[in-house]
Amino acid sequence: MTILALFLFLAMVGATGIGVDLMRFEQKRAALQYTLDRAVLAAADLDQTVPPETVVRSYLEKAGLLEYLSSVVVDEGLGYRKVSATATAELPTHFMKLSGYDSLTIPAASTAEESIGNVEISLVLDVSSSMRYDSRLYNLKIAAKEFVSHMLSATEDGAVSISIIPYATQVNAGEDLFQFYNVSDEHEYSYCVNFNDDEFSQPGLSRTTPLERTMHFDPFTYSKDPIQAPVCPIRASTAILPFSADQTVLNNYIDGLTPLGNTSIDIGAKWGIVLLDPGTQSVISGLIDQGKVDASFTGRPSAYDSGDVLKVLIVMSDGQNTDQYMLNPSLRTGMSNVWYNEAEDAISGTPDTNLKNAFSVYHDNSGSNYYWPDKDKWSDHPYGNGTSPVCSIDSSGAETCADKDEPGTAVRLSYAELFNKVSLAYNARYNYEFSSSAWANWYTSAFTKKEASAKDQRTKHVCDAAKDEGVIVYSVGFEAPSDGRRVLKDCASSDSHYYDATGLEISDAFTSIASSIRKLRLTQ
Repeated sequence: MTILALFLFLAMVGATGIGVDLMRFEQKRAALQYTLDRAVLAAADLDQTVPPETVVRSYLEKAGLLEYLSSVVVDEGLGYRKVSATATAELPTHFMKLSGYDSLTIPAASTAEESIGNVEISLVLDVSSSMRYDSRLYNLKIAAKEFVSHMLSATEDGAVSISIIPYATQVNAGEDLFQFYNVSDEHEYSYCVNFNDDEFSQPGLSRTTPLERTMHFDPFTYSKDPIQAPVCPIRASTAILPFSADQTVLNNYIDGLTPLGNTSIDIGAKWGIVLLDPGTQSVISGLIDQGKVDASFTGRPSAYDSGDVLKVLIVMSDGQNTDQYMLNPSLRTGMSNVWYNEAEDAISGTPDTNLKNAFSVYHDNSGSNYYWPDKDKWSDHPYGNGTSPVCSIDSSGAETCADKDEPGTAVRLSYAELFNKVSLAYNARYNYEFSSSAWANWYTSAFTKKEASAKDQRTKHVCDAAKDEGVIVYSVGFEAPSDGRRVLKDCASSDSHYYDATGLEISDAFTSIASSIRKLRLTQ
């Protein structure tokens, strides 16, 4: 029994000793592998200016492991850097040598690559009225141009495409894009679409399904010739800029951004994902044929399951979804009761002191059925289509009057033409000032609104549709209120894909997104 007990004891000591040696082996291997992984990751960074081999050696030296480094191989070119390293260490054994193993060999190998590769980016930027405050738009322009520079400076031509989608109350898709879709033709003053709710549950946009054009009207101001704040913007740098890799073009476009209007994050995000959806390939092909998009983007947007293309949607806002305005159906088509005399149109001057007669309004008034707002007078014809008395006083002070042809010609306006010339408030306040119900009929009842809460749901649906297709969604709340931050955070691919920024931090956010897109990939 004593011999058996002694044998078992020695066996247990041996097994324990082997366990100790193996534990020391694993600790050493883990430390060596961890250090080597960190070293090649840092060395592969395209922003790293120190020679990659020097970076690797420095990491191992600081960890006291440089003596084990076997090799460093660097493969790099425009837009990519790949660093591979191997290391080998010998660990003397304490107990396993009793079995003939004097040492254990510890191998370590690691490869890291940073490569921008092919990337399609939709940059959705808030240009609503609130962006004019606290230098927000100024700071955004700096951040957006830095982002463009980061993405384009180290890539081959055609590898990265950037589309810019500015949004406010609406998104101006632009005439170039509109030509490829089945959009209603009530007017051609502007190029926006009233999407239905279902459109926000899918990433693409059919070229054959009928789309309702947003009417060109201004519910915000008392302006005329031209209306100052149409829900669908037409000012410079509002039309979508699709698929560009020209840094000068992109920078000039960004510099031209101006703030005006409400906030429709949902519509901005919708157009952003449309420009990443492979169903838009035929549209981009058409623009390439017309020389409006570079031929290097043939075949874009790529298929969602294409392994060599990264699709990125970036949605930025300083606010939250606000009401979206839509002209009532009864005012979308047909003729109005307002007549217009171009020869009498005074661009400047308030309407109630203007002595000319640009507008005449038909209203059944028992004979004299045309109201001349600028003279607060009723007549039997629109001004310009008849005669009016012209009076003069001779040297004796006597007044003589004679009917003379009125200048110009009055033309009846369609509703589309009318609301292109005057805002809703102007029409109600001045053209229909004779009516006690003018404000109710021509402003309050002239439009409907999509409420902010419904637009929040639309935003969630379209962002989910993008993420379901593997699109990486980043979002930036730029001094945004809590409701806006909540919607943007929910839109992002994860909490780490959402950025909260104030002031100059907007540049840090966009730089971080650029670095994330140019992500390091541990490939071995």
